[in-house]
Amino acid sequence: MTAFCGRVNGVLHVLTGCTAVGKTELALRWAEARGAEIVSCDSLLFYRGMDIGTAKPTRAELARVPHRLIDVRDVRGPMDVAYYATLARAAVEEVLGRGRSVLVTGGSGFYLAAFFGPVADDVDVPTELRAEVRERLERDGLAALIEELKALNPAGLGALDVQNPRRVTRALERCRASGRTLVELQAEFAARPGPFADFEVKLCELVREPAELERRVELRVAQMLRDGLVEEVRALLGRGLKENASAAKAIGYRETIDFIEGRLGEAELAPAIVKNTRALVKKQRTWFRTQLPEHRRVEAGTARVEELF
Repeated sequence: MTAFCGRVNGVLHVLTGCTAVGKTELALRWAEARGAEIVSCDSLLFYRGMDIGTAKPTRAELARVPHRLIDVRDVRGPMDVAYYATLARAAVEEVLGRGRSVLVTGGSGFYLAAFFGPVADDVDVPTELRAEVRERLERDGLAALIEELKALNPAGLGALDVQNPRRVTRALERCRASGRTLVELQAEFAARPGPFADFEVKLCELVREPAELERRVELRVAQMLRDGLVEEVRALLGRGLKENASAAKAIGYRETIDFIEGRLGEAELAPAIVKNTRALVKKQRTWFRTQLPEHRRVEAGTARVEELF
């Protein structure tokens, strides 16, 4: 499976899979065997201090193989896919430039998509328009924005998630700023080259049976709480965690915040994290199946590093 066109600047190996499937150890072993360096593709490993709740590689694991894009942002600093793609591209070029191989690993689909297609369009949304749309959402509600979008898109809204205020807001901003419909914008977006279009990308997804993965999720959550997840979140709150909505709403962190702030009992904390992690795993499975290019799938429990790609 490849995702490249024209001159090929190198080969990237991408290892993905659901939360708790066992990516970390196999990634380390593969990288050690091939003299590779790892570029993270996990939406929370960017943040300094978010260690236990993200199952961030330990110091010992980080010492085994050089890692990139871990602990590169303050917990208050937002990250978006376009900025990620810029950082990842620079990291990849630097590693390959020293004659080393690159292994991209992580399960965050939004960021993973950067290796297989375009990540941002060229629509410039003026600050004034963004503020106007936001104010209208607050004043008139989501339904009003949807009605305006429908008026601007007589052919329909396509696959837009109209239950998601953020996506509806962004869609309206882009339609108004560009004067084009969602269908036209999507077609133009799809025709754009991705940030790694000039690389050969080899993709492997680690999988496990659902019952086994659920068991691993339960064990991981219990271990996180034993390791001090609550204390970690208390410290992060003091460093401004809630200023970064995406980080504060991440599974494991949002439930722990609810516990710390009295909305969740101690006995409810672990079950809540497990339940929400299971829901995430279900979404990840669907996303990997429907949004990724054709790729190799390997049973994580019996995988050998030489079989991954």
